[in-house]
Amino acid sequence: MSLELEDYTGATGDVFEDFLIIFRRCLAKYLDIGEDMNVPDDFTQSELQTGKWWRHLLAGGIAGAVSRTCTAPLDRLKVFLQVNTTRENMRKCLAKMLNEGGITGMWRGNGINVIKIAPESAIKFAAYEQVKRLIKGERSNHPLEIHERFIAGATAGAISQTVIYPLEVLKTRLALRKTGQYSGIADAARKIYAREGLRCFYKGYIPNILGIVPYAGIDLAVYETLKKKYISKYQAHNEQPGILLLLACGSISCTLGQVCSYPLALVRTRLQARENAARGAEGTMRGVFREIVQREGIRGLYRGITPNFIKVIPAVSISYVVYEYASRSLGVNMT
Repeated sequence: MSLELEDYTGATGDVFEDFLIIFRRCLAKYLDIGEDMNVPDDFTQSELQTGKWWRHLLAGGIAGAVSRTCTAPLDRLKVFLQVNTTRENMRKCLAKMLNEGGITGMWRGNGINVIKIAPESAIKFAAYEQVKRLIKGERSNHPLEIHERFIAGATAGAISQTVIYPLEVLKTRLALRKTGQYSGIADAARKIYAREGLRCFYKGYIPNILGIVPYAGIDLAVYETLKKKYISKYQAHNEQPGILLLLACGSISCTLGQVCSYPLALVRTRLQARENAARGAEGTMRGVFREIVQREGIRGLYRGITPNFIKVIPAVSISYVVYEYASRSLGVNMT
């Protein structure tokens, strides 16, 4: 795939803006804290009226499904490291996973991880557009300010996560399951409900929702700051930024958001993974935080972040290529 900057001029008419929109769309899905936490993209009025917005979402869904499937072993390894309290390294965890489930076992939980892409994206987009309308009011033709985009994005993220969160719990349980424990997604849902009740499907919900605020806020703030720096430096001299600069801008904003939010993701995953309803402090977000710090130190709050970073390059590369081809097939390529 060509990386000429001219290939990425699209809806906004600005090379930097359009490239960064596509790149961050891919990056934020895979340099993640468990799910898509980034602020949704703003579609143009033309795209909304012609129906191209759903083609963009469909192309993104196809790219996400292919990319998540290709990097599923690293994602499962991340989950194992997050819930492991014996401080085993990546190599030992990987060996245990292979010994217990074989090569095919490395894709446990990927099915539901792919299934949840469509409802999560659709709900988030619909909620974002509705919240934007409420914020704009009579200013329908004016773009949102950065703090308004943050509020709209965070609200949309909270709504979509509330609806699809049971699928997140199922994904974690299926990724951690032993051979023969569940025959499939429906069987897992039925057995978990019978054993732990409906509340089980919202374990870790609070740290998950809290994680949206620092991730979306930091990602958006850094992104907008870097964009303004670009405008003041390059547009004044009628120049174009280098490809590495574009990649760095998107990477920095998403990475900072992840680093600040990851401890909340770790706590969420540990709460999701507990099959027995823990009582007292052990079953609360504060209790899990205290437990991790006391047993593993501050570094324990970042267990599993290494495979999460390792999967970024292949995940984004695969997603980028698939998104480009899917967009062209659907008639919404960015060229």
